[in-house]
Amino acid sequence: MGLHLVEVYRSPNIGIFLRANDRLLLAPKGIASTKSRMLAEKLHVSPVFVSVEGTRLLGPLMVLNNRGMLVSRLVEDYEVKEIASQTGLRVEKFESKFTAVGNLVAANDRGAVVSPILDQTAVSQVADVLGVEAQRLAIQDYVQVGALIVPTNSGAAVYPKLTEKDVEEVGSVFGVEAYPASVNGGIPFLTSGLVANSSNALVGDLTTGPELIFLTKALGV
Repeated sequence: MGLHLVEVYRSPNIGIFLRANDRLLLAPKGIASTKSRMLAEKLHVSPVFVSVEGTRLLGPLMVLNNRGMLVSRLVEDYEVKEIASQTGLRVEKFESKFTAVGNLVAANDRGAVVSPILDQTAVSQVADVLGVEAQRLAIQDYVQVGALIVPTNSGAAVYPKLTEKDVEEVGSVFGVEAYPASVNGGIPFLTSGLVANSSNALVGDLTTGPELIFLTKALGV
């Protein structure tokens, strides 16, 4: 168990390219196989190679837990079939005019926080596909709640400037202890530099020692 400092495509913004749950690491097609195997081993999962609309920017375009996955409506039908067959998850296109579903939804196996800008149809789809209760929540003035929270079944790292009350509220949705944290030397958009599951986490290689301490506490790793 633990945190691992890594980079992807020579970038510390690893969460732009990768997504994970407790069984799988979703990595872009074309990424070096040795690299992806190494990253997957650190999370104790298997690598799966996919694309969304032909891009390698998987992080903002999908959200998943151990039951299901929602993918940006920009995804091609053949990509949905590929992702579903490789992951064994229920995979659906996100029914929303907003395409960056990964920035608007955060979920584990107990709950989901969704952006207040999403309509009821989208909220209901999150609950249905991921098999959890979904709750609209704003993070201060930000609507990109998915970019500001990284939840697992062991803990949750949240936007570092949240009040204690808001941190508790977020934790209660996911059924875990939540703690404020940042990545890559003070970046508050946690998903940009953090990929985590219930046992381990990958974090951008510009993340500082004090940040690692907070992240370890937040994620329970």
